[in-house]
Amino acid sequence: MSSRTFPLRQGTKLVIKQGDITVEDVDAIVNAANERMLGGGGVDGAIHRAAGPQLVRACAEVPEVYPGVRCPTGEARITPGFHLKARHVIHTVGPIYHNDRVSAPLLASAYRSSVELAAQQGLASLSFPGISTGVFGYPWDKAAQVALESVQEALVAAGEGCSVREVRFVLFGQPLYDHFVEAAEALTAEAEAAPEEAAAAPEEAEALTAEAEAAEADAAEAEAAEVAEVAEAEAEVAEAEVAEAAPAPTPKAAAAAAPEAAEKDL
Repeated sequence: MSSRTFPLRQGTKLVIKQGDITVEDVDAIVNAANERMLGGGGVDGAIHRAAGPQLVRACAEVPEVYPGVRCPTGEARITPGFHLKARHVIHTVGPIYHNDRVSAPLLASAYRSSVELAAQQGLASLSFPGISTGVFGYPWDKAAQVALESVQEALVAAGEGCSVREVRFVLFGQPLYDHFVEAAEALTAEAEAAPEEAAAAPEEAEALTAEAEAAEADAAEAEAAEVAEVAEAEAEVAEAEVAEAAPAPTPKAAAAAAPEAAEKDL
């Protein structure tokens, strides 16, 4: 059976594998349940058969939040694992796929709720199926991306003290496995690129600051030149206005000034 391991945030190990989730030896397996929590087809039916009749009785004891609904879509509940190797079963309900806008938040909530519940219970290892990838019709590539991103977000939100140290996705069939591996590779590449971007940020900020300072200096110099030019123009205008305002000489004054001018000419 194919298997790949990847690092997740908070030091948690991510394992993508093909296999049978009912034989997983972990603290909890996640059941892709329905809202009634009384068993069904696919993974849900397989888990109930492997756990034995005690599981359905334990599920029936979970209080209904409203008639016929013990676990609304996007939420999670926990029961013992009974005959399973897993000590617990976390039951969560994924959405029937309609479109990304409606279905993606519900699928993300199902994964986050499961991780949060595992952390609240102090569980260290957790195995998921591909929630909503069966009869609920969620496109496999999109389901894989939502699954991995949501689990990582939940681990980060739980903080350094989160008890969950290993998350497995146990998938049926090569095509579904391949989609989850591809999503895990993309998530890992994104995480590896983040420190490089963070390291480059100070240099980029310094360059932008220097550029801004140079632009500010150029603007100040241009403004000073403009102010000087305006002042010079205003001075010329004022001088011209003074000259125009000076009174013209009277005929008597002009006659008196004439001999003086003549003497100067001589």
